[in-house]
Amino acid sequence: MTSPAEATRPEWVSDSMYPFESRFFDAPDGHRMHYVDEGEGSPIVFVHGNPSWSFEFRHLIDGLRDEFRCIAPDHVGFGLSSRSTHRDEHHPAAHAERFAALLEHLDVRDATLFLTDWGGPIGLDFARRHPERVARIVVANTWCWPVSDDRHFRMFSFMMRSPLGQFLIKRFNFFVTQVMPRAVGDKAVLTPEVMDHYRNAQPRGERAACAALPGHIIGASDWLASIWRDRAAFADKPALALWGLRDIAFRRQELEQWQAALTDLEVHEFEDCGHFLAEEAPNRILPVLREFMRRA
Repeated sequence: MTSPAEATRPEWVSDSMYPFESRFFDAPDGHRMHYVDEGEGSPIVFVHGNPSWSFEFRHLIDGLRDEFRCIAPDHVGFGLSSRSTHRDEHHPAAHAERFAALLEHLDVRDATLFLTDWGGPIGLDFARRHPERVARIVVANTWCWPVSDDRHFRMFSFMMRSPLGQFLIKRFNFFVTQVMPRAVGDKAVLTPEVMDHYRNAQPRGERAACAALPGHIIGASDWLASIWRDRAAFADKPALALWGLRDIAFRRQELEQWQAALTDLEVHEFEDCGHFLAEEAPNRILPVLREFMRRA
């Protein structure tokens, strides 16, 4: 069910920027998930959000694969994974089911979950169902609880799931071209070459997943609440919070909620960074992450 994919990897993927072997997993629902699996040792599983893909973690994977096994999948509808036009297949619970199936297939144990954006609830759904397989948790500008009573999230979800928001995402790749640059502390990190890898991963006509997830910020409240109710399954695990304070999505108050919920949490704040820490500060994250892995 897994195989190299040199023949099917698109030409726009730079081998120098993304120097990893592409692999594919045939999920139980028939979709094909792209992922990378580099190095040996204790596994670190990188879980992306919207509108990203495993490319986001390339610097971290390259810097850690000499000591750790680094796994980074692309959710269906993102990166080099297959596409679907069915909205229910882009519910975060569906992404979580495929993610769990991949880790089961790879027999991942003693895992460190590195969670960003939607990767938070997707990864922690696995942690609450399989706590024996998860050793550590890293949260990087993410969340995992209902936010329907928070105007900040409610308004963003409403705007992005509105007809205008859907038009902007599907026609003009709004999440990549407009949201990403506004979500980082220094736009210079998103060079034209980097942005090409995000734009090309969301071609016109294939943006259904990117368009669907904003509505689920509120629409998936019951699913989010179910994970948060089960947080005792992961709340005591060694945890690391890497937090960009210039994020337009996740603020200090989300970090404070993690601090209240996770009993063994080490916090590192990045005042000059925003939402995409793996793009913005990989050289500062790497030593922190290595020390966390060794300590915990």
